[in-house]
Amino acid sequence: MSSRTKPGEPDHGAHAARTAARAADPASPADLPATELLARYRAGDLSPVAATEAVLDRVERMNPVLNAYCLVRPEEARAAARESERRWRRGEPRGPLDGVPAAIKDIHLTRGWPTLRGSRTVDPHQPWPEDSPVVARLREAGAVLVGKTTTPELAWKGVTDSPLTGITRNPWDPALTPGGSSGGAAAAVATGMAPLATGTDGGGSVRIPAAFTGTFALKPTYGLVPHYPASAFGTLAHTGPMTRTVADAALMMDVITRPDPRDWSALAPPTAGFTEALRRPVRGLRIAYSPTLGYVDVNPEVAALVAEAVRAFEELGAHVELADPGFADCVEDFHVLWFSGAAKATENVPEDRRALFDPGLREVIDQGLRYSGQDYLTAMATRMAMGERMGRFHQRHDLLVTPTVPIPPFEAGREVPSDSPHRRWTGWAGFSYPFNMTQQPAASVPCGRTRAGLPVGLQIVGPRHADALVLAAAHAFEQARPWSGERPPAP
Repeated sequence: MSSRTKPGEPDHGAHAARTAARAADPASPADLPATELLARYRAGDLSPVAATEAVLDRVERMNPVLNAYCLVRPEEARAAARESERRWRRGEPRGPLDGVPAAIKDIHLTRGWPTLRGSRTVDPHQPWPEDSPVVARLREAGAVLVGKTTTPELAWKGVTDSPLTGITRNPWDPALTPGGSSGGAAAAVATGMAPLATGTDGGGSVRIPAAFTGTFALKPTYGLVPHYPASAFGTLAHTGPMTRTVADAALMMDVITRPDPRDWSALAPPTAGFTEALRRPVRGLRIAYSPTLGYVDVNPEVAALVAEAVRAFEELGAHVELADPGFADCVEDFHVLWFSGAAKATENVPEDRRALFDPGLREVIDQGLRYSGQDYLTAMATRMAMGERMGRFHQRHDLLVTPTVPIPPFEAGREVPSDSPHRRWTGWAGFSYPFNMTQQPAASVPCGRTRAGLPVGLQIVGPRHADALVLAAAHAFEQARPWSGERPPAP
């Protein structure tokens, strides 16, 4: 197995390759959630070594088709699994994730591994001495790190392709995108190439790929998961878990929300566990259902599947009513902040290397450089007004539910669908970036599949600091409409 995939596009035309990408062995430990892996480690009927070998076998078979990983370190993973196995045999697991394989988005610093961020402008031949907070917490908890997952360059867009690593593909149909920017992480989780993965979300980057791949993701309240180094995209950028089940995400949150002194904007660590919070019932909750947020054009199949999914909350005893938050589309203000962040992130790249950037990224950098300080402050004023509006909205409604993405997955290698009137990815992501503007917790849960068999996501949004409530509602929905056993089917 190559430690780093070569740039470019893998061959996706062969029927055998497509079969390999979609098939899953139901008996394999690679298909077990983290909670079940840990239960079996405790019982002594499965070892971390066997689980890690199953995951590495899945990577070997599926990564050439899907391009979910840009870096795989199998021998390091095996060594970590053997150490975990010895700890379990002694009855002394290191932490709550001991022996669980995990994938790291190639945005998060990882000690000893290059973090290239999907860019040809980053020199891999330099010291890599630090872990980012999320990686450090996973190591401390005993997780087995498998490798780094693909991202568009600097995680700038809602699909996953880059000049460095090529195109990442959707396991439900490799001709389509898994979304982004955490598309590699989502494809890995969906296919058993890791039960846990880290993601980042500045405008939908964990929720979009979760919706497109039939997996779960949470964008936590800003600052709840410590982040370092500080993102050039500022307080739009969140770190969060990507998993197959809500319980796995809660378990991961119990680990990655632990404090880190390097994040000056981090919130105080939680005083209660997220896993325990999953027991909270949704009966009596006041849930607002907004099919369009008042301005998003939604594909009819997506709209119908989400409307049906919302009925689950009524069946569970919640009070559901149609209600829009009442803000206008903030896309232009989001562009000011996002494109300015792209310009800031690349300001030190020498002129003679800037031609190496993704052409779309070059365009948004140029646009970001044209904004004034007054433009930036105006966009920040929009954020504050939206935050106030949502604060008042949540006085009347405990949660807000919407579609996660208004369309099904589309052709891989494109920023927008071929029939889209929009040039930028934000044109089809109108449900996600508003809640980066407001810094609220938001999750995407699978809620069905289109007639073509493509996953659709339901977004659950809570008030700031109500991450436990969002997870509890997602867990209740998962129990009412089980999805975690679904896998991309063999053709």
